[in-house]
Amino acid sequence: MAADYEHRPVTVNGKTAVVVGGTSGIGEAIALGFATEGADVVATSRSADKTAATTEAIRELGAKTIEQTCDVTDRGSITALRDAVLDEFGHVDVLVNSQGVISRQAVLDIDEESWDHVHDILLDGVYRSVQTFARKMDTGSIINISSLASHLAIPNAPAYTSAKAGVNGFTRAASKELAPDIRVNAIEPGFVITALNENQYREGTEKRAMIDERAPMDRVAEREELVGAAVYLASDAASYTTGEVIAVDGGFSDSVF
Repeated sequence: MAADYEHRPVTVNGKTAVVVGGTSGIGEAIALGFATEGADVVATSRSADKTAATTEAIRELGAKTIEQTCDVTDRGSITALRDAVLDEFGHVDVLVNSQGVISRQAVLDIDEESWDHVHDILLDGVYRSVQTFARKMDTGSIINISSLASHLAIPNAPAYTSAKAGVNGFTRAASKELAPDIRVNAIEPGFVITALNENQYREGTEKRAMIDERAPMDRVAEREELVGAAVYLASDAASYTTGEVIAVDGGFSDSVF
């Protein structure tokens, strides 16, 4: 078999991808990156305005798409998204879960409502999305966006930290059950500049100084720097890669000083 194997290119050209949480931040960068690489892409979130804007941006890149919002806390909404994509394209090759939320409350202060809200979106939302789409995927790749916080604690964010740790565990569990036809992996971003955190990560801030000192790359990441890992995991070149949590953090998590 090895003698007959041919290298498969790292590309998503010709694939159909759904990016949940794909209208802002890392998810939007992945959605637009996939479209640039030749995939048909459906980018979605709860926001009708953001979904419309990202859908138009995808069309401007020459990719086919549809405009459909989705609330990951509502299984019916996820099912409606899946069915709309299947009606339009006939299949789903790639599912990316990139929905995001955070609650800045300490362990002794966070209330159950806030705790449940974060987990409902970040962890339960991944579970609902994977289960809903995988039932209709014959083959393909599922990519969950995790976080450096899954194993390095972020102060005053216990719900976020625990939810992202759960995403890693769920990714590994799903990879075993859905193999060999569907691969399931996660990307673990480090410190990435987005609209939500650019003030914290700008030059001259205490947090930026800490990152620059510890990360071997001596800087924070641009969100587009996550696209390469996503393209690889979505591509046929990653045909033997599943159950992995791939850190894209500039070496931060492996550096003590």
